[in-house]
Amino acid sequence: MPMEFKEMVTEELKNSVPRCVQDQNGNHVVQKCIETMPSRVGFVVNAFSGNVHHLATHAYGCRVIQRLLEHCKDTPEVKPILNEILHHISLLVRDQYGNYVVQDLLIHGNDGYRRAVGETLKGKLMELSRHKFASNVVEKLFQYGTNDERYAFLTELMTECTPEGYSALLCMVKDQFANYVVQKLLDLSDIPQRIAIVNHIRPHAAMLRRFTYGKHIMARIDRLAETLPKGFEHTDMLGYANYGATR
Repeated sequence: MPMEFKEMVTEELKNSVPRCVQDQNGNHVVQKCIETMPSRVGFVVNAFSGNVHHLATHAYGCRVIQRLLEHCKDTPEVKPILNEILHHISLLVRDQYGNYVVQDLLIHGNDGYRRAVGETLKGKLMELSRHKFASNVVEKLFQYGTNDERYAFLTELMTECTPEGYSALLCMVKDQFANYVVQKLLDLSDIPQRIAIVNHIRPHAAMLRRFTYGKHIMARIDRLAETLPKGFEHTDMLGYANYGATR
């Protein structure tokens, strides 16, 4: 597509971006502008300024923000959009569309933004893991975080106790959404972390197998245990294998 034509399209769109973004067909035009002219997205950013929360929770608006994160994350003009997303993280992660925007920020954002998301959600991991939409964000936190960050997340889940006396991790094993977060954690954890998880969960196998999701996780834990070093049952490499399991 000739540059002259692209510039003509962007000029036509300048005063119509908010309307196009929320339109079933118009949003695709704005997305294509972002994909083909990532260095000329100022007109889109200007239209989004101060309105990111509304657009990120819109069925079509979220798609346009996702394209900005994918193609323009290092463009200086986009920084205010990223900062607005961070400002509304707690609301966006629970939204059916907004959670996708936060996931893309974790996927495409730099380490600073990933850490900022993790810091904002710290202390709420069990609650968010049990939420239909927010659980997807927690999975991405584990997937795109550093090993040290996974260690910190795992520490929170093993040491936070519910009023019933069970750790957050044990409660997550039997939850319809949080069990997927546990599976992702098992996929991504290193050997010491896996040993800690297995040693933390296995003593409660009888209780967990009474639940549909717990039964599934226990089957996976048993398979995983077969791959761990001999004698791992007597090892607490992270120092908290049983802490918070029962109180």
